[in-house]
Amino acid sequence: MASAATRVDRAVDAIEVTAACFLAAVGALTFVSVILRYLFAWAIPDTYDISRLLLAILIFWGMAGTGYRGEHITVDLLWGALGPRARRALDVFSNLVTLLAMAVFAFMMWHKVFDTRADHLLTFDLRQPVWIYYLLAWLGLAAAVLLLALRVYRLALRPGAVETAAKPLDLE
Repeated sequence: MASAATRVDRAVDAIEVTAACFLAAVGALTFVSVILRYLFAWAIPDTYDISRLLLAILIFWGMAGTGYRGEHITVDLLWGALGPRARRALDVFSNLVTLLAMAVFAFMMWHKVFDTRADHLLTFDLRQPVWIYYLLAWLGLAAAVLLLALRVYRLALRPGAVETAAKPLDLE
């Protein structure tokens, strides 16, 4: 039986693979669209709408993995000057602020899903319902909130379970 940490790592890996699949879909759609447009003067219907919606989905799913692993862009000017206990406190505080912001974002996106469904918003050419794409994006945000909550828990109560990605630059 796998440990809880192993199961979480597998879930995070699955989330990152999901984001990568959406990225591959956006890349393939763009590539095929450009080839068809320039070689055959034909466009795939709703290429723009679908690719921008998929791009939003992959960003939200990608935020879940980067937030959990702490691999996002950081500014460590103050962090590098602090001692180990102050660094941990700053890590917990910054992750709590990020969690709060992400939770509010997910809450508002949840309402946007229902508003978009109620408004019967459709893509231009194929008349696909847009709320489904919004729901997929919200699932990525929900995963980000859950993983950030787990990261905050581990940083606060089990500091050895999470490594902080922020490290001072070695310029030598």
